Amino acid sequence: MYRYDQFDQRVVDERVEQFRDQVERRMRGEITEAEFKPLRLMNGLYLQLHAYMLRIGIPYGMLSSKQLRKLAHISRKYDRGYGHFTTRQCLQLNWPKLEETPDLLAELAEVEMHAIQTSGNSIRNVTADQYGGVTADEIEDSRIYAEIIRQWSTLHPEFSFLPRKFKIAVTASTIDRTAVKFHDIGIILAKNEDGETGFEILVGGGMGRTPMIGQTIRKFLPKQHLLSYMEAIFRIYNLMGRRDNIYKARIKILVYELGIDELQKLVEDEWNEIKDGPLGLPAAEIARIEEYFKPPAYEVIEPDAQTLAVHKFESPDFAHWSKVNVVAHKQPGYAIVNLSLKPTGRPTGDVTADQMDAIADLADQYSLGELRTTHDQNLVFADVKEGDLFELWRDLDGLDLATPNLKLIGDVICCPGLDYCALANARSIPVSQRITRRFADLKRQFDIGELRLKISGCINACGHHHAGNIGILGVDRKGEEYYQITLGGSGDENAAIGDVVGPAFSSEDVVDAVEAIVETYIEKRKPGEIFLETYRRIGQEPFKTRLYPEKTDAAA
Repeated sequence: MYRYDQFDQRVVDERVEQFRDQVERRMRGEITEAEFKPLRLMNGLYLQLHAYMLRIGIPYGMLSSKQLRKLAHISRKYDRGYGHFTTRQCLQLNWPKLEETPDLLAELAEVEMHAIQTSGNSIRNVTADQYGGVTADEIEDSRIYAEIIRQWSTLHPEFSFLPRKFKIAVTASTIDRTAVKFHDIGIILAKNEDGETGFEILVGGGMGRTPMIGQTIRKFLPKQHLLSYMEAIFRIYNLMGRRDNIYKARIKILVYELGIDELQKLVEDEWNEIKDGPLGLPAAEIARIEEYFKPPAYEVIEPDAQTLAVHKFESPDFAHWSKVNVVAHKQPGYAIVNLSLKPTGRPTGDVTADQMDAIADLADQYSLGELRTTHDQNLVFADVKEGDLFELWRDLDGLDLATPNLKLIGDVICCPGLDYCALANARSIPVSQRITRRFADLKRQFDIGELRLKISGCINACGHHHAGNIGILGVDRKGEEYYQITLGGSGDENAAIGDVVGPAFSSEDVVDAVEAIVETYIEKRKPGEIFLETYRRIGQEPFKTRLYPEKTDAAA
């Protein structure tokens, strides 16, 4: 993983001291909350319903065991002993005290971490494939280019106050694990007809109140032009993006209003003016960054399928976990292990300080001292010897981190909702907990098969409900919490926005509604079909009939 150089460390340390002065002036009343707000937001500090919330950046999801131990320490010292992993591969602390945040940030800087640009109208934490560098289905390691973009975009003087927040994702795989098409800029590593590796560039994706799927603005971009082309996109957006209306300020609205062809022309014209300038990306610089991500010295291991088979036979729980939470590694004798942060009935993505310390120990013992956060609010050990899987599973099981539910209905994505967020209309965590309890039977989850359920507490869609096979959106109806359901969404390489199925359900009825949807799917599916395939084949009508029988009867 990338290590700070002298310049990185100086920038982060200086930012901490700048923020310390800003906080002290705010505490003395020398600056107003309105004046302080943009300063704290650029340092990742939000004002939530009950307290401040700090969002800590984790570039492309990479963490060392040392960094995770520091996060555990910080969550104990400055918060309430836990943290929340987000869909942008970050960690949020929900209870820090304003006067203590400079000390908190100073401790983060000790382990090469910060919260710069995790909020505000800036370029947010750059995300990438959590399996980067270890999966056989990638062209190259996406983390290399995510790091290059991170270095270019951090405190960029021209793009620190954009019309609106800006999110970038990078993927290099045929299987999209980053929701790249739902980002302001999506970058897909690709090969041209001559076999050269470059990038397909998408713009205008996003969720929120106006969900849109990103469109290709350039089918193939040579590597050396990555930063100059992005600079051109940002210049056009910075000049033409709406600043008079927060709801129309994202680049997706600019794409919609201009059309992709006109935006492409503007970007290409701007790019032609700068592409041969100092923003060219030298091959030597790519190679320098690539060195930070070179594969470790893997041991030569003879796969022992027989021992694994015996463990699976003797322990059905281990067999279930291996089936869904363990993924093939490109190096023979190794495996990718997903740690589920979705135990039945617990808040999605939450990890206690004690669990963080234990996970750090396990990373040292089993995965070369590193781990990764995921877009799905889980964690990954990327380099586990197959011979260690059984022992690792037993250790994870003792920490309540071995629930075998990856990509199943229990693997819910969920935002903090009205329990914490000042923007939310409804609580999302309790709904998530009730759903996982309703479908707690793992045998039933395995029978249902792959089904991505995502919950947001408001239209801002931090829970990515638009991209859920089943999406749930919390809405306020005259002071009561209701939940609108969408079907057919997907955040993968075949991205789709879910269709609203009908009127919203009360908090009391929403879990029953989810069960009705699942039962309809089970009745209608063909052998081997997953939920999304069945929905795309039969459409919405059978589900509406089950959910709203009184309307069907009235129409008849």
